[in-house]
Amino acid sequence: MRQKLLLLAAVFFGVVAFVLTYHQIQAEKHRIQGQAEHAIVIKLSKSKAVNEELTSDDLARFELKRMRTPGMVYRDIPWSKRNIIIGRKLDVSLESGRVLQWDDLRPASRTRFGLNAVLRPGYRAISIAVDATSSVTNLIQPEDHVDLVGTFRFPEMRGDKALDTVTMTILQNVRVVATGPNWGKNSQGAGSRRGYSTVTLELLPKEAEMIIFATQKGRISLSLRNSEDSKFENDLQSVNFKYLERNIQKYNEERQKKMRYRR
Repeated sequence: MRQKLLLLAAVFFGVVAFVLTYHQIQAEKHRIQGQAEHAIVIKLSKSKAVNEELTSDDLARFELKRMRTPGMVYRDIPWSKRNIIIGRKLDVSLESGRVLQWDDLRPASRTRFGLNAVLRPGYRAISIAVDATSSVTNLIQPEDHVDLVGTFRFPEMRGDKALDTVTMTILQNVRVVATGPNWGKNSQGAGSRRGYSTVTLELLPKEAEMIIFATQKGRISLSLRNSEDSKFENDLQSVNFKYLERNIQKYNEERQKKMRYRR
């Protein structure tokens, strides 16, 4: 009888120990999961050799889960910074699927100083005048991407002397390299919180000609894009009063459908 009691007691305490251990493991698991974070970073979509330049086609979005460590500086490059590294050269050869890290990139050339150091090869920098309204209340900052929307007054198509106001999107997904005198690391200083009256854009030579001409003939406004939005819209139109009058109801109906879909 005594042996049976001892056996039952051993089984009982074993079950208790198992339950306590299980709850302790689950609590630790939840604690660790609570400290984890999801990060969206850049990985290579194709293999690249040392000294090769990165293009937009080489970069892919990748989501990973890692521990949240206070004060820890991660070397992998966030997806939101992809526009900054396009055109940079690799310091090492990398296989497809590799998560890209800042250490994988060649340092910026020491022979290039000033604003030209951040321009990609083949591009030009031009500045256009802006005010608080056309620059989204001076909230646009270096490395943002914008659409350029122009408003002009043209003669009526009927051939008379009357002028018709027309608004159209001229260029999409244009990189901002400077706002006023602020660019690169300087944009993080106190001066970046002040207003500015010019914005410097990175354009191809043909685009630069077109935008300079447009600024002489009308008003250019900047439309700020989401940092992850690189899509080009193909169904944009030139808007005048007659077009707006005909389509204003259609615009509102489309907006209502999108709002219902998001809910």
